[in-house]
Amino acid sequence: MADEQRRGPWTIRASRQVYDNPWIRVTEHDVLRPGGNPGIYGVCGMKGIAVGAVPIDADGSTWLVGQHRFPRDYYSWELPEGGGDPALPPVESARRELREETGLAAAHWHEFLRTDFSNAVTDEIGFGFLAWGLQPGTADPDDGEMLEIRRLPFAEALEMVLDGTIRDAFSQMMLLKVDALGRRGRLPPAVAVLLGYAT
Repeated sequence: MADEQRRGPWTIRASRQVYDNPWIRVTEHDVLRPGGNPGIYGVCGMKGIAVGAVPIDADGSTWLVGQHRFPRDYYSWELPEGGGDPALPPVESARRELREETGLAAAHWHEFLRTDFSNAVTDEIGFGFLAWGLQPGTADPDDGEMLEIRRLPFAEALEMVLDGTIRDAFSQMMLLKVDALGRRGRLPPAVAVLLGYAT
């Protein structure tokens, strides 16, 4: 078939959009599986990117945002994070999310994480940033957010990952990677000092 496309070991024979809204698009593909059998493959395409920040205060504290999450119907503690415009540099969207959710502005930004989420069913990519040199301001959440803001020592936030209090995967990845980089001497020097990984 002339219209067939290859995607790695998969052959796409036909594709159709089955759902679309301002945030996501679901496409169903008729495929030949790597073993040669026919099947279908559904992909949730994200219209934005995911951005998140680990804000680090002058005393080594960080900031969490608490909110109810609709899909799993539970209250979630997370780092400041959200969706970004793929046409903009990810750091611009991260700056906006930090300001909207916490009111904070940061003088210094450092990308330290790129990750794929549920890469078997979605094309979403996430960008994680360290943010320091913080200045307070007024939060401005959107009308779908009822947020609780919590400032706490970085070590306490890390413990919330380890004891299962923080279940959000993006927040877990960011906090654990900051700790891993710190233990290996690979954080920006100013952040390493703030978090106690260097003197």
